[in-house]
Amino acid sequence: MKQYKYKINGNLYNVTVNDVEDNIARVEVNGTPYNVELDKPIKTAVAAKPVVRPAAAPKTATGAPVVTRPAAGGGAKSGVKSPLPGVILDIKVKEGDMVQKGQLIVILEAMKMENNINADRDGKVTAIKVNKGDSVLEGTDLVIIE
Repeated sequence: MKQYKYKINGNLYNVTVNDVEDNIARVEVNGTPYNVELDKPIKTAVAAKPVVRPAAAPKTATGAPVVTRPAAGGGAKSGVKSPLPGVILDIKVKEGDMVQKGQLIVILEAMKMENNINADRDGKVTAIKVNKGDSVLEGTDLVIIE
């Protein structure tokens, strides 16, 4: 049983819906009973929705997660780091390429936006630490420039 209050053209109506069977609703309006025929039958039992679980995180052939994490510790070599977490869309350089400061080296998708990652210094690309399609965290070395 559900109760509602409606105001129509300044008149107050107290409506009680007693029960609904197929397409007939038994209601009372200000104490007067009515059988109201509905356009469509109301579903009385709600079907249970299946639980949808997210897919498992992608893994490599060895079973390691695809997410690249920042390297622990730091050596003399310093890489161009990811400024925020995202997915590598494209790598614009190859190992052995000479790059200049400000040159586009990687395109990173983060928060549905493409972000250009530029070289932070002049030098030679000695290593590319990520692959196209990899998920990376903030601070991950993307490219090593010496």
